[in-house]
Amino acid sequence: MIQVVEITAYRVKIPLKKEIRHASHRRTETENILVECKLSDKTVGFGEGVPREYVTGESAESSIGILKQANLKSHLSKCTSFPEAVEMIRQITMPAQKGDDRSCQGNAARCALELALLDAYGKSFGEPLSKVTQILTPELYEPKDKIQYSGAITSTQGWKLNISSWKMRLYGFRQLKVKVGIEGQNDVERLRKIRSRVGKKMDIRIDANEAWTPEEALERIHELLPFNITSVEQPVPHERIARWGEIRKSVEVPIMLDESLCSMKDAEQALAQNWGDLYNIRLSKCGGFIPSLLLARFAQQNKLGYQLGCQVGETALLSAAGRHFGCSVRAIRYREGSYDSHLVTEALGTSDLTFGWGGWAKRLPLDGLSGGLGIDIDPVALSRVSLGKEVFYQA
Repeated sequence: MIQVVEITAYRVKIPLKKEIRHASHRRTETENILVECKLSDKTVGFGEGVPREYVTGESAESSIGILKQANLKSHLSKCTSFPEAVEMIRQITMPAQKGDDRSCQGNAARCALELALLDAYGKSFGEPLSKVTQILTPELYEPKDKIQYSGAITSTQGWKLNISSWKMRLYGFRQLKVKVGIEGQNDVERLRKIRSRVGKKMDIRIDANEAWTPEEALERIHELLPFNITSVEQPVPHERIARWGEIRKSVEVPIMLDESLCSMKDAEQALAQNWGDLYNIRLSKCGGFIPSLLLARFAQQNKLGYQLGCQVGETALLSAAGRHFGCSVRAIRYREGSYDSHLVTEALGTSDLTFGWGGWAKRLPLDGLSGGLGIDIDPVALSRVSLGKEVFYQA
């Protein structure tokens, strides 16, 4: 029988290789949380969360505070098998936060903790993270040896936009996300340039990051329809999504929810109010691997679509978790992630998980490792980015 003996939280600062800008925010670095879990058989697992105050109301500091508040002694018990461990981890909840009527504050904390536990128990029992899909949502389970990620163009404009567009085509991507609604930029001209350079066959979708009012969104989306966009992500702020639900029948392209899709409560309300057609499921934003599986199942049951999303500044830990999700879940419309060497200065893993030519990436593990996330953390790299650590659970 195996049990958790110690859990430690790290606050880390990850510099980015370039500024990432969209309608809601701009950043040159990200502050994440990492969780380290030690088991009684000496196995060690790691997990990661990327808190975003403007999405789920979390910061790295508040996430660690939530982990310290959690009553883990009532959840963590001895396990004799991986399925038993998965069921134990599934039931872990974060303490309710004042004013959190959407049940999403604490999602980054839960994600980091959950992944650390699943990584540790997966290594101990010799089972990969993707096994969780087969155990909990067998109707979604569809194993793949490799998957293809989509490319992205953020705030680039001018001659840099031309180069970025040509790169997307020459690199062999089949799908492309374009950020729109950025102040001072002409979306029609940008989409015209991008479409002319990537070609007619490229699947282009747009992401407004809550940039528009509901009335503006109708006008802006109609202006961009001639460029054959396949979906529009979060066109309006979550605070105005109810009004959007009243008028979106006039929109002729699928709407993807992101900032408005952070929990099962969000999903249920969105379905009831007809807010969107697709979910952007990002593991940290949605509370971890298991809650993300349940959201995908909910979408499938209600004839909605979903994509695997990612957050700016994810290290190899969330890249690996996303790879397991992408390689085990069926019917994913778009896949985002594994930008590691393209975006972060410290990916923290001993293996490079960056997608290859065309956005293609292989199923994990890559280097003969077995169980859990299928990667190892470089302790020297972790020490370089660590802002501090704290043990918050001991058996």
